[in-house]
Amino acid sequence: MTTATDDRFARMKPFSAGRVPTIPSKDLPPGPRWPALLQSIALVRFRHQFVPAMHRRYGDVFTVRIMPAGSALVLFTRPEHAKEIFAGDPEIFHAGKGNAILGPIMGEHSLLLQDSTEHKRARKLLMPAFNGAALRGYQSLVTSIAKDEVEQWEPGTPFRSLDRMNALTLEVILRVVFGVTDESRLAQLRPLVNRTVDINPAVLLGWGYPFLQKFGPWKATVDNQRALDTVMYAEIAERRAAPDLDTRTDVLSQLLRVGADGEEPIADAELRDQLVTLLLAGHETTATALSWALFELGRDHRQLAWAQKAADEGDDDYLEAVLKESMRLHPVIPMVVRHLMQPVTIAGRELPAGTNVGPSILISHAREDNHAEPERFRPQRFLDGDVAPNTWIPFGGGVRRCIGAGFSLMEGVAVLRQVLSRYDVRLPEGPREHPKVRNITSVPRHGARVVVHPRL
Repeated sequence: MTTATDDRFARMKPFSAGRVPTIPSKDLPPGPRWPALLQSIALVRFRHQFVPAMHRRYGDVFTVRIMPAGSALVLFTRPEHAKEIFAGDPEIFHAGKGNAILGPIMGEHSLLLQDSTEHKRARKLLMPAFNGAALRGYQSLVTSIAKDEVEQWEPGTPFRSLDRMNALTLEVILRVVFGVTDESRLAQLRPLVNRTVDINPAVLLGWGYPFLQKFGPWKATVDNQRALDTVMYAEIAERRAAPDLDTRTDVLSQLLRVGADGEEPIADAELRDQLVTLLLAGHETTATALSWALFELGRDHRQLAWAQKAADEGDDDYLEAVLKESMRLHPVIPMVVRHLMQPVTIAGRELPAGTNVGPSILISHAREDNHAEPERFRPQRFLDGDVAPNTWIPFGGGVRRCIGAGFSLMEGVAVLRQVLSRYDVRLPEGPREHPKVRNITSVPRHGARVVVHPRL
């Protein structure tokens, strides 16, 4: 029997071999001449070494050839370049096509994969769930979940903060976005979501080749997605019939009420795609930023003291700066990609239709002319006005800026407040921490191990 999951994997036309036009190198900025497969592996698996090396070799604008068929990705590294791309006409700069590699997981209705009028419609539907009033309504639940989590930590015993932050942010998403409170349903969802997040980069490179879906990790990915979809659709069906639907404040319930005022209701397939998008985009990214924040505070006692003082005094602006500096110093996502539907001039360079373009977050966040002492963890830079527009871009920019940016920062502040008001954070003995690639994100290779002690 063919399922919606199978269909998603079968419809990967943008990444099917032979369907992507190869743009001649003479029409593009310079870049390495390696085979596209090697460049793809370098970009996906070794991005933290590869991208800086290409920047040093070729300058502020360079081209990478990626699978399949050597399609072109032009990376830009200056804030004025990012400004041009973010301000580009969304009818020409298609973000959905730039994110198409996520199609099998997110689904064709995903906000991240839509362009033009479809994107405007989807964003309009989701925006009320992430405006200021909604965020204030979620804050107490997020705080309660964070409090329950950190009270379970065992003082004096080193642990991987990434694992605990992943568990915490997953619980937040499942309860705030899905509104799931039934423990049996939560128990079903947690491992399925974790397996969805923890995808080997090799699986990403192979998604455009449907025959691989019968083998090894690709088959396991499809099987897991089928199981996740079964649970998701069951939750949607039960929620539609819930007698208290009109009074629930979670995102799923809000979306299910669309149509009550004469609008067209949202179909189950679109609900599933938008919910999975929010689940994945809002889960691991925030968890990773929080784990890096705890790691950085743990190795700098002065920064820790300032952050604890902010937690004690309710200075959320400083705690938000801690989170932002974590995102700057340790980018979770490497770039923001747009697909050109027409020829465009960017940074004085004429680029043909079909080119993928994007600001490099890795380089933008690490440039010394963007951020003084870029290798130093200094949250105060965000309060002193030292961070210029388009130099800090973890949420993208323009009309496609991440709809969950405010939620992520609110959640991160609430979690830091609970941790820092209770504990001193230190680093235990162990290997040197550095990033590794997991699916499309970068996470601490050793889990950002910390040890906590009750504050005196």
